[in-house]
Amino acid sequence: MKSMQELTAIREKMKAEITLADKPGQKRVVVGMATCGIAAGATPVLEAFTEGVKDAGLGETISVKQTGCVGICQYEPVAEVYDGTTRTTYVKMDAEKAKRIVEEHLKGGNIVTEYTIGATEV
Repeated sequence: MKSMQELTAIREKMKAEITLADKPGQKRVVVGMATCGIAAGATPVLEAFTEGVKDAGLGETISVKQTGCVGICQYEPVAEVYDGTTRTTYVKMDAEKAKRIVEEHLKGGNIVTEYTIGATEV
């Protein structure tokens, strides 16, 4: 990212694609997009989740959102999947990991444990 214009363009593109309101019973994917997350590469992660959910036809049951600081900067980029009362925190993400999570967790219902905070060494 080299300019505010580029950041603004990314923001506008993502606003058009990201669901702003949850529906009852809907799963959520939340990607940390504070300065530390963006610097660590969260933008391609957010894009991969957004496109993956859309391409898989899961937009009615899964929303993808961005948030500010998650508070665990050493693990950025961070994405969290909320499913009812369960939250799964994925860390040190990249676009390929996001695609795998869409396939295995969001579509298949199986947590990708090796990407979770409990399985990651600092």
